[in-house]
Amino acid sequence: MTVAVIGGGAMGEAVIAGLVRSGREPADVIVVEQRPERAAELAQRYGVATASEVGAVRAAEAVLLVVKPADLPALAEQLGGQLRDGAVVVSLAAGIPTTAIEQRLPAGTPVVRVMPNTPALIGEGMAALSRGAAVTDDQVAAAMDLLSACGQVVEVPEKQQDAVTALSGSGPAYLFYVADALIEAGVVLGLPRATARQLAVQTLYGAAAMLRETDEHPTLLREQVTSPAGTTAAALRVLDAEAVRAAFVSALAAAAERSAELAAAMAR
Repeated sequence: MTVAVIGGGAMGEAVIAGLVRSGREPADVIVVEQRPERAAELAQRYGVATASEVGAVRAAEAVLLVVKPADLPALAEQLGGQLRDGAVVVSLAAGIPTTAIEQRLPAGTPVVRVMPNTPALIGEGMAALSRGAAVTDDQVAAAMDLLSACGQVVEVPEKQQDAVTALSGSGPAYLFYVADALIEAGVVLGLPRATARQLAVQTLYGAAAMLRETDEHPTLLREQVTSPAGTTAAALRVLDAEAVRAAFVSALAAAAERSAELAAAMAR
């Protein structure tokens, strides 16, 4: 399958790197990037073909749109007469409903909507995929195969994309926020900043790895760390008193609400 990636920014490069890393022939990846210096950089780094015009997508069976949400409606209009028959369009632009893309493309064009996140840059992304009206099971499988080059992929109904955006799309920022708080707390308690950073980062990494590798419920893993009347219990008592769990629920609800507002605005 020949793949066209429109957009050579950070997320576009993450997709390109993932495709090449997973064994796809660089010659089968076409990058459409209007900045000549950026196109040359990607071609040199990954060996992919590059082009400056969207007409290059005529050679592709899958077209990945990795552009800013505000740029997507105009891009979809340009793509209208350029797609080959049966090509699937995969949008990684946050907040754009499949219907908003479909109405700007020829009738019956298969469109897939994806919410990625930034750990895709290191091959540890989490993406949620939703199918448009004309997408077949085989096309969904092909899109999931492409996206799995950057991490894990799950299919969800499109009505759940706002919740996905709030949880995994914005989720890395929450964990960076927690990491920053842990580091600052360590410094306040007398640790050198470099040591506090190392302790916090490896603790977060190790805890996440335990969640994934053991497949245990987080409550059980938390209880294994919490001795009766011990240090962890004392800390958790403060977190509960400060309603940290409720704050996370409220924060994700606010993010989901904002995602819905942006999607509604883009759909108009």
